[in-house]
Amino acid sequence: MDYKSSLIQDGNPMENLEKQLICPICLEMFTKPVVILPCQHNLCRKCACDIFQAANPYWANRGGSVSMSGSRFRCPSCRHEVIMDRHGVYGLQRNLLVENIIDIYKQECCSRPLQKGNHPMCKEHEDEKINIYCLTCEVPTCSMCKVFGVHKACEVAPLQSVFQGQKTELNNCISMLVAGNDRVQTIITQLEDSCRVTKENSHQVKEELSRKFDVLYAILDEKKSELLQRVTREQEEKLSFHEALIQQYRQQLEKSSKLVETAIQSLDEPGGAIFLSSAKQLIRSIVEASKGCQLGKIEQGFENMDYFTLDLEHIADTLRAIDFETGEEEEEFIEEENQEEEESTEGREEGHQ
Repeated sequence: MDYKSSLIQDGNPMENLEKQLICPICLEMFTKPVVILPCQHNLCRKCACDIFQAANPYWANRGGSVSMSGSRFRCPSCRHEVIMDRHGVYGLQRNLLVENIIDIYKQECCSRPLQKGNHPMCKEHEDEKINIYCLTCEVPTCSMCKVFGVHKACEVAPLQSVFQGQKTELNNCISMLVAGNDRVQTIITQLEDSCRVTKENSHQVKEELSRKFDVLYAILDEKKSELLQRVTREQEEKLSFHEALIQQYRQQLEKSSKLVETAIQSLDEPGGAIFLSSAKQLIRSIVEASKGCQLGKIEQGFENMDYFTLDLEHIADTLRAIDFETGEEEEEFIEEENQEEEESTEGREEGHQ
């Protein structure tokens, strides 16, 4: 709604303003709250609800259980099709500018003095028209009030000149308010766009960050599995060696136990001839068995697994130091590289000399 162009036309500015504040549905002055359509036309929210529900009979109100986004109706002023979201009419933006102008208009109408016919008359002197303006008290008054009344010591001016000046000032204020609200709306739009872009960028950064950490997790899991397998293989080899030795010593023990049992039985033999016939062979077997005790042994500390120790403190420090890169850090890194190159070049030149 172009308030500036409408108000500066010839004629009564209050009448022109009132015409701009008429709802095209109810043909009455807008009733707050006032909603603004995407085509920039305004409606009372109640009137907008009526035509919206008439165009969408199956759409439930805010308290209902059904909410259909994509419902639509046409602007009664320009027939532009308005597509609603799931909030329906309650999702339309309120036009606070129009609501403020309505308040100003109503205040101006209430502050206008009583009129007799088409011209305001003085309250103190009912037969006198209000034709001057008291600059001291800032109120309209009549000539009798200036000559005999409460304003006789005040500074006054012709009503028409003050009227034209204040009308121009009000027009300027309205134009300034409209322009200011346009700027504010532009800023709001820019901030909303900035919020949306910020959310999108944050989502992308989070996704990339999660992907990079997932790669680190995968590398750590792979290395962990590899090292655990090496420890398991070493454990199995040592346990196999232990079990083989245990089996050898058990066999030796069983053999020795049988020889001991046989030797004890020979000692119980009363006959010398019978004893001597087997004693010599038995003694040789015992000697051989004693030599067989020299089986394999494990070295001291064989069971230790200390050589699988890992020193991960420097890696942990590196992980703790993970942070986002900044422009200052990149500049410092580039400066350090340049300094190292200069030192290397100077060293080579000195070597040639």
